[in-house]
Amino acid sequence: MRLLTQLLICLICLQLIACSSRTTPAPVANLSSGKSSSQQKIKINGSSYKVKKGETLYSIAFRSNKDFRDLAKSNGIKAPYTIFPGQIIHLVSPPKRAKKAKKYTVTSSKSTKNKQKNNNSLKKPLDQKKQQEYVENQASLKKQQKIAKRSGKLRWYWPAKGRIARKFSGKENGYKGILIKNKLGTDILAAADGIVVYAGSALRGYGNLIIVKHNDDYLTAYAHNQKILVKEKQKVTARQKIATMGNSEAKSVGLRFEVRYRGKSVNPLRYLPR
Repeated sequence: MRLLTQLLICLICLQLIACSSRTTPAPVANLSSGKSSSQQKIKINGSSYKVKKGETLYSIAFRSNKDFRDLAKSNGIKAPYTIFPGQIIHLVSPPKRAKKAKKYTVTSSKSTKNKQKNNNSLKKPLDQKKQQEYVENQASLKKQQKIAKRSGKLRWYWPAKGRIARKFSGKENGYKGILIKNKLGTDILAAADGIVVYAGSALRGYGNLIIVKHNDDYLTAYAHNQKILVKEKQKVTARQKIATMGNSEAKSVGLRFEVRYRGKSVNPLRYLPR
């Protein structure tokens, strides 16, 4: 008995010595997700993408900054644009095949010189005309974007009450929407008439997300919701309650609201009434 007691005392002493010699802290469980919403991959890059469960063609187009019609056309997907998990979506259109070389007939040197002379006389005016058309097209595109809110029959409304805590940035890695802050559970409203083309949480970084298609040109997105109150393919009217404000995949409560024009991010403040 006495021998057993001595053995137990020795074991306890050895354990105490081992604990006192530890130089690093004991491991603890990491309760965080490992990545904040700003660090998570929101955009899709590359030439192709593998469809995951819960995604739609609209959500993939949204993440890749593409027009859903372009994706549908390049992938041979017809309306109502149904896709499946595991399906490969090509984000870049395949290159066009080179045209076959034209066959030329042998002509006299005199006629060849005349053609060259005519071509040289026309080359400069044609080049100038193309340059002018390019400049005019670019100017027209910028003008269309500036007056986009008057280009359709849509009537826009604010998607939520609150203060604007973050504004749109046109930079490559800038914030592609506005952040409206208010209390948890604040009503989220449809900004215009449309149809819900995505409702779920499969898009990392957006939390509980709703995407509404208003027409062939415009989509709006409502992110970080507390609760989604609509379903995909459901028609909604302007100012209809579609969700409640939350902080899903966000550090604080607020609505991330985005507007896409033909697949490209545009400043929502251009459309919302002042």
